[in-house]
Amino acid sequence: MSPTSEELLAQERRLQFTRFGNDVAVELGLHLLDAAREQGLPVAISVRRNGHRLFHASLPGTAPNNDVWLERKARVVDLFGHSSFYVGTTFREKGTTFEADSRLDPGLYAAHGGVFPVIVRGTGPVGTVGVSGLPQADDHEFVVTQLESFLEAREA
Repeated sequence: MSPTSEELLAQERRLQFTRFGNDVAVELGLHLLDAAREQGLPVAISVRRNGHRLFHASLPGTAPNNDVWLERKARVVDLFGHSSFYVGTTFREKGTTFEADSRLDPGLYAAHGGVFPVIVRGTGPVGTVGVSGLPQADDHEFVVTQLESFLEAREA
């Protein structure tokens, strides 16, 4: 069962950084890359700060289209300040779809799971972290799980 918009917001409140620079972005990207390799997942991974791509990797089984999906989902996060899955879920909870009611070009924006805002505590969203290659709920869950383990390891 897909999470509710409230559950998705709770993830965003919980998964926040104290600082986020280029070095942290690369460490986060490598963390996702290692986890995806261990699980044999065919995903493309992107970590951005203020629109600047700081990490990108594509594992076997991906295609150039995965990069397009990452960009479309990241635009949604940049515009709304919430995970791409949250934005799509809020439209579905209202009985409609992002594509039908957002008034945004679906060729440029995709409110499908997989891209999560990089939030710095006390500052707000400063970038995105995401994957593309799995069904949208799985893309989202992978990113959330890896953010949880990454942040826990940094606080330990």
